[in-house]
Formats: sequence, C-alpha cells, structure tokens
Amino acid sequence: MISLIRPKIHPTIPHFLTICLILLTSLATAVAAEPQATDAKPAPDMIIFTNGNELTGTVERGVGDSIVFKSDMVGEITIPLAKIKEIRTSGSYAVLRKDTPVTKQGVQPGTIEYGDNAIKVSRSTAPVETVPVKDLAFIIDAPTYEKELHSSPGFFHGWNGNITAGATFVESTQNGSTFTTGISLLRAIPTVTYLPRRNRTSFNLFETYGKFTQPVIPQTTPPSPDMVIKTNIFHTDAERDQYLSSSFYALGIVAFDHNYSQGLKLQELFGGGFGWTVISTPVQVFDIKGDIHYAKQYFQDSTNDQNLIGATIGENYLRNLPMKIVFTEYANYLPAFNNSNAYSANFGAGIILPVYHRFSASFSTTDNYLNNPPLGFKHNSYQFVTGISYSLH
Repeated sequence: MISLIRPKIHPTIPHFLTICLILLTSLATAVAAEPQATDAKPAPDMIIFTNGNELTGTVERGVGDSIVFKSDMVGEITIPLAKIKEIRTSGSYAVLRKDTPVTKQGVQPGTIEYGDNAIKVSRSTAPVETVPVKDLAFIIDAPTYEKELHSSPGFFHGWNGNITAGATFVESTQNGSTFTTGISLLRAIPTVTYLPRRNRTSFNLFETYGKFTQPVIPQTTPPSPDMVIKTNIFHTDAERDQYLSSSFYALGIVAFDHNYSQGLKLQELFGGGFGWTVISTPVQVFDIKGDIHYAKQYFQDSTNDQNLIGATIGENYLRNLPMKIVFTEYANYLPAFNNSNAYSANFGAGIILPVYHRFSASFSTTDNYLNNPPLGFKHNSYQFVTGISYSLH
C-alpha cells in the first residue's frame, strides 16, 4: 500500500514569491528603460546665415563680434556675427560685456539667441538681457566660465611644460659620463588662450653634471693618479606674474645658480619688477620685462664674493610652428648698481620636435656670461644639449 503524503506549505510563501517576482520584473523594466533616457542627446546648435544657409554643430565660444562654431561638416570655424541671421542653441553660456572687467564677477549663465545685431540672454531667475554686438566681449560656455573665471583653481591645476633628459657615456682611454636634466613648467590662469590673463607662474630647473677620468700619459714612477675633470652647471628659478591689465603685469622672481666651470659656488637672486606682454596669440607669445633685485655671489675663491644690488632687463619669446614644433628663446642682461664690473648676461634658445605621442626630441643652446669670475676661469660658459623631452599636456 502506497501512501501519498502532501507536504504542508506555509500560506504566506506563495504571496511572498509573487511579490518578489513583481519587484524583480519592475526593476528589470526600469533598468531596460534607463539607457533610452540617458542616450537621448540634446538637439545640436544651429546657425542660420544671412543668405539662408544653415549649419548645425556646437557654439564653442564668442570673442568680440565673432562666433567660434564647431561642425562635423566643416570642423572649427570663426564666423563674424555680421554674416549670421540667427543662432539657436540649448546650451548655457555666460555673456561678458566690454565695459565689465573679466574677473571673478558673478555673471549668471543662460541660454542665448542672436538676432537684430544683439545677443539675448534668457535666465530662469532674471529678465532677458540684451547685449548689442558693439558691447560684446566674450561668450563662454557655462562649464568653462565656472572653471576658469568663477572658481579658484587649486595649486596643481593648469600646469603645462616639459621634462627633458639626456646622457653621454665614454669608455676608452678616457672614462666618464655626462647627464643633463631639465624641467620647464608654466601655469597661466585662465588656461584658455582667448581670455585675458589674470596671473602666470613659471618654474625652471636645469642641470648638467659630468665626470671624466684620464690616466697620466706617459705614466710616471711612482704612478700618478688619474686626472679628473668635473662639470656641474645648475640653474633654477621661479617667477610669478600678476596681470594689472590685459598686457601689463607685476612680477616677483627668485633664482639660484651654480657653475663649477666659472668658479661660481652659488648665486642667490631675489627681485621684483614689471613686464609687458607685447604679443599674446595661440601662435606666439613675446614678453619684455625688467626688475630690481638683490644678488649674493659665492665663489670658490671667497675673496671674490659679492653682495650686489642690480637689475634684469630681458625678453622671452615662444613660437608654435607647424607640425607641433615649439621654438623658445630668451635673453637677459644683469647690470649691478653698486659694482659696475660685476655684470652678467645669459642667452638661450631651444626647439622641440614631436616624435611619438608626448615624446619629443629636444635641442637647446645656452650661453652664460660672467664678467667677474675668479682668476683662471673663463667669462663664458656655453652648452649645446640634446635629449628626449616628455610633454605634460
């Protein structure tokens, strides 16, 4: 006789499973529907020209009476507002007037429209603002405005520059090696080139170190020790420029130098002055500057040590060439007021040739002139350095 025993099932379990199934189904439906919402892209911006033609893309920025527009069809182009009938965009932009300084002012971004030779800015919490083209300074997208003008960037924000290294090894009758390193960093705020500068900070460090040994030929009896030739040239400086206008700035500088080949153990320099950015474009930047400084010179022969009050008169030039080649050049003259014989000068030029991604070939030349070296040392110290450079941007 077979007995069938029916197990007891708690009456709440089927209801619990049903509820779980409903919840899981609802969750799966929500997850499946979510990508459709996030995939929705805003409508592209549109420009309608005065001749009736239309172009879709993105309004990048506005500078003066022109708009920079990026389109998949024609790339990035600059269009005068005089050739535009209408601009349609759903993005948020900050509109700055010519009569208002470009500072950390509280300009509220909004949507913009163009027509009748004026920009109209619509905001949810303020009336529509109309800015005639003749009063227009900049049109900046909201994220860029918040980042570059309205916020306070941290110390590590915006640094660009290069790190360079090179080495030479000799194994023969002479044995030795030479190492060169260089760091050149620059931070300009705002980081976008089309806005006027608020401040600029630079840091440079260069060193060449070498040691060569050579036996005495012919050898003496008893044997003479090998001759040793050392090279040690070191320079570092930091400068802070605070712009007082679009091109004129106050500056503070500190610099340290050591040059074994000129008998200079250490030179310390602290100063301040003014500079003028004569040219500032995405292609080239040219500055002239001057300062009054204190310099302390320590020589290997301590009787030559100097405490100097002097000046620096100099210029800096940077040029972006085709194929992302960068050329730099500088020249400085440093007279001393309290010792007219203790003047110095320096000149340098370099070129960076891109090789692979951020790596480049670097070629530079420098000439440091010191008018008062210790007896037996030459006035000039000239270097030509090649190496591999890594770009930080």
